[in-house]
Amino acid sequence: MSIMFELRDVKKIYDGKTVLRIDELKLEAGKINAIIGPSGAGKSTLLQLLNGLEGSSEGAISFDGEKYTKGKKIPLNERRKMAMVFQKPTLFNSSVYENIAYPLKLRRIPTKTISQKVNEVLELVGLRDKARQGALTLSGGEAQRISVARAIVTHPKALLLDEPTANLDPANVELIERIIKHANSAHGATVVIVTHNMFQAKRLGDNIVFLLNGQIVESGPSDIIFSDPKNEKTSAFIRGEMVC
Repeated sequence: MSIMFELRDVKKIYDGKTVLRIDELKLEAGKINAIIGPSGAGKSTLLQLLNGLEGSSEGAISFDGEKYTKGKKIPLNERRKMAMVFQKPTLFNSSVYENIAYPLKLRRIPTKTISQKVNEVLELVGLRDKARQGALTLSGGEAQRISVARAIVTHPKALLLDEPTANLDPANVELIERIIKHANSAHGATVVIVTHNMFQAKRLGDNIVFLLNGQIVESGPSDIIFSDPKNEKTSAFIRGEMVC
C-alpha cells in the first residue's frame, strides 16, 4: 500500500487554542478519501495543512514521501503536484479558456499542448461551447465546474476539495462527482474531499475519516464505516444525529 499523505503528532494551534490534533493519519495513494464531521470539526484546517496553505504548529506531515515539519514549507515544485478546489469558485476576470490554461502557462507548457489539454478538460466538464465566454458570467454550477477543470488540467498527484458541491443543484453535483471519479480512475489522482453530505461520502469515498472536535474519531474503508462503525459517535453522526 502506497501512502500519499501521512501525519504524525500533528497539532494546529490558533491563539493558544488547539483546533486540530492528529496522532496519526495515513491517506492511501490512488484512493478517494472523504473527510466527514460536523461544522467546526477541523476538516478544512486539515485540508489546508495537507496543501501547505497552513503550517502545522507541531508534528510532521509527509507528502509523496517527503516529510515537512514545523517551520519547513512545502517547496513550490512539490505543491504543484497538488491542486485544490474551494467551496466558492474563484475565477479570474478572463475567458473560460484562459482560466483553465493558467496553471499550464505557469508551468511553461507549450501553447499547442495547452490548447489540447484545455479542450480535453472542457469536453469532460461539458463546457466546450463556452470556452471564449467570460468566466465571471457563468452560473454557479458552471463556475464550479471550471474550478474543478482548472484543478485537474495539470493531472495533479493529489486533488484536494473543500465542499466542492455545496449549494449546487443535483445535475451539477452529479457532473462534478463524475469529474472527480475520472481524475481518480483515469489519472490516478489521490483525492481528499471534505463533505457534509453522507450520501456523497458513501458514493465517492474509498476511505472515510470522521473528525470531531479536531480529532479523528474513526477512519477506515467506506463500506465498513457506513455498515459497521466501531464508535457510537460515528454511528450517530452517520444517522444524522448531533454529536459533540
